[in-house]
Amino acid sequence: MTLRPQADRRRRLSTWALRSAAVLVVFAVGLALGQALDDSSPPAGTRTSVRTLVPGTLSAETITVTVVTAP
Repeated sequence: MTLRPQADRRRRLSTWALRSAAVLVVFAVGLALGQALDDSSPPAGTRTSVRTLVPGTLSAETITVTVVTAP
């Protein structure tokens, strides 16, 4: 049984429209999922912390140095 050219054309058009709608739905779901995952993650970026270190005091050490000169 052969379809009329008009019915065949209508069937191809509806198949194309259904596939396009399916692609758009999958794209929208993927976009929504990506946004949801991005919103739930902590903010990225560089965190800078500035601290001033207090210098420690060193105890004085006594060192004896002997210098010998040759005559």
